[in-house]
Amino acid sequence: MDKDGPSVHPSAIVHPGARLGSGVSVGPFSIIGEHVTVGKNTRFDAHAYVEGCVEVGENCHFSPYSMVGTEPQDLGYKKEETALLIGDRNIFREFVTLHRGTGKGGGKTVIGSDNYFMAYAHVAHDCRVGDEAVLGNAASLAGHVTVGDYSYIGPFSGIHQFCRVGIYAYIGGYSVCTQDVLPFCRVAGDRPPRLYGTNAIGLRRRSFSKERVNEIKGMLKILLYSGMNTSRAMAALKEKYPSGADRDELLSFIAASKRGFIKKTAEKWESGSE
Repeated sequence: MDKDGPSVHPSAIVHPGARLGSGVSVGPFSIIGEHVTVGKNTRFDAHAYVEGCVEVGENCHFSPYSMVGTEPQDLGYKKEETALLIGDRNIFREFVTLHRGTGKGGGKTVIGSDNYFMAYAHVAHDCRVGDEAVLGNAASLAGHVTVGDYSYIGPFSGIHQFCRVGIYAYIGGYSVCTQDVLPFCRVAGDRPPRLYGTNAIGLRRRSFSKERVNEIKGMLKILLYSGMNTSRAMAALKEKYPSGADRDELLSFIAASKRGFIKKTAEKWESGSE
C-alpha cells in the first residue's frame, strides 16, 4: 500500500479481491468480502461486516456492527447473484442492516447519497432509497419499498412491502404504513395510520417559500378533505392548478400507486383546517 492507499487495521480481514479506494479506513475486526468495491475516503469502524456484491460510494461512514450486503430475508431467494448499491456520503449507525436484492425483485437494492440511517435501521431486499432521507432508530423497510428524497421515517416505524414513501414526506415514530405515503405529507400511527396534513415545517426547512407551501396545502385539501373520491379530486386539482412541478409530483405519485395511499385523516384535520 502506498501512503494514499487504504488503511486496514491488522485485526481486520479484507479479501484480496476487494477493491478499496484511496483513503478508505477499515477498523478493528471488520470483514470486507471478495466482491466489495468501496469508493475513496469511506470509513468502516470496528466490527463492520460487508459481503456479497456490494458497491459503496465515497465518504460513507459505517459504524460498529453494521451488516452490509448480507443475503435477503426472502424464502424465495435461491442464492442467485444480486447486489447492493450505495451512493456517496451516507451515514450508517450501529447495527444497521442492509440486504442485497433478489432475482425476482430486479436483483438490486439501491441507496442514494447523503442519507442518514440511525441505529438498528433496516433496509430489506430490492428497496430503493433516494437522497437525503433519514431513517430513525430501528425504522424498518420491508422488501421492495421505495423511499423518496428528503423524507423522514421515525423511530420504530415499519413500511410494508411494495409501499412507497413520497418526497418530503414525514412519518412519525412507531407508525405502521401498509399503503403509500403521499409526497409533502405527515403521517403517524397504526391500525390505521392517519394523515396529519402538510409537512409544512419540513418544507420550510428545505427552503420552500410560504407561497409554495400554501399552494401544496391547497392541493392536498382538494385531494384529502374535499369529500370527493380520488378521481374527481384529481380532476378538480388539475383544473385549479393547471401546471407546476409539485402538482405533477402528486398526480404522478397517485397514478402510479398500486396499494393505494394513506388518506384517512386525523380527527383534527377532517374539517380541512391546517
